[in-house]
Amino acid sequence: MTEDKIKSFNNKEEAEILLEKSRNHIDEIDNELIDLISQRTSLAKDIVLAKDFLGIPIYDESREKAIHKKIRKLSEEKGLDADIIDQIIDMLTKLSKIEQNKILRRNVDGKY
Repeated sequence: MTEDKIKSFNNKEEAEILLEKSRNHIDEIDNELIDLISQRTSLAKDIVLAKDFLGIPIYDESREKAIHKKIRKLSEEKGLDADIIDQIIDMLTKLSKIEQNKILRRNVDGKY
C-alpha cells in the first residue's frame, strides 16, 4: 500500500460524495470477496476426494505452512498487516477443512 497524501476537501458535499462512493466500492469488493470465498470453498470436493483416494489426511501441515509463508510474503509486499491477513487465511483454511469433512461424511454415506 502506498502512502497517499491526505485528501482535503473544499466543502462538506465533497466529503459526503467521496464517503458514499468509497462505501459503494467497498460493498462491491465485499460481494467479490464472497464470490471468491465461495469459489475457493467449492474446490474442497475435488481436493478431499483426491486426498481420500491417495490416503492423505485432510490436515496437511506442510501445505498449510507453505500457504501461510506465501501469504505473509504477499501481505508484506502490499503493505498489509501480515498477522491479520494470516488470521483471515486461517479462517479460510478452517472453512475448507469443515467443507472437506462434510464431503467425506456424505461420501461415506454413499452420496458421492
